[in-house]
Amino acid sequence: MGDRTVVADVADELARRVASGEYEPGGLMPSVRQVADEFDLNRATAQLILGRLESYGFVDAYRGKGFVIRDVRAEGGVDVYRRLFRLSMPDPELAAEMFGHIVEEERGIALEALLAYTGSERTLDPAEFKDAIDELETLARSAEPDPRRMLAIELGLLRRLLTALGHSVQRAVLNSIGEMVLEVPEAVEAYFAVSPDLHVLVWRALVAVWESDGGPSQAQLALFEDLFGMYHRKVVARFEELVGAADGEADEVAGHAATA
Repeated sequence: MGDRTVVADVADELARRVASGEYEPGGLMPSVRQVADEFDLNRATAQLILGRLESYGFVDAYRGKGFVIRDVRAEGGVDVYRRLFRLSMPDPELAAEMFGHIVEEERGIALEALLAYTGSERTLDPAEFKDAIDELETLARSAEPDPRRMLAIELGLLRRLLTALGHSVQRAVLNSIGEMVLEVPEAVEAYFAVSPDLHVLVWRALVAVWESDGGPSQAQLALFEDLFGMYHRKVVARFEELVGAADGEADEVAGHAATA
């Protein structure tokens, strides 16, 4: 059942059945004996698997009754959503819908952080950003850029901004979003729907603004917001293309960046 442990693989399969509605909320999960029989396991391992589902937040254990399936979509927290997203990959439409919500949340946090920091006293040392951006540029210009590493660097830059701004809740949500995206290869690739070089260009432009005496004009800020929104629409479209939910769209973002 994959290259992980049997416990993790079988737990994911049972979680997938919960996520897809094959096992309905309020109903009982298969018993320890039934899980052991279906997957040719001993009962101790089957018990561990059902216990793992409880730790995932997909079931509640009741003494003398068994494991009752939770309504994970209505009641689940961020960790449950993260697992639901990963398990949704076999269903392109559902995966695309969930990714759209993830991107919208990330876009709001990132845009707020970038604009708020641009309008603040900007207490961080620009050298810290430049080192990370230099690494980003090195990766972008390599023969085979590593999108996962590049995205992790960008998330780290946003994390620094949120920390400097004192936005601890937004930072926690961004961290969870990062975990969701980084464990799904299609999601990581979608964030580079435009050239990796464009990511570097945007960060260098932001640092130049932060180092300048004056800030950007209202027109420049409005243009940045439009470009940012366009980029995220392209990310969602690319993900839909990768998972087979829809055809990709023409690349608008790079053209607008060139004219900006």
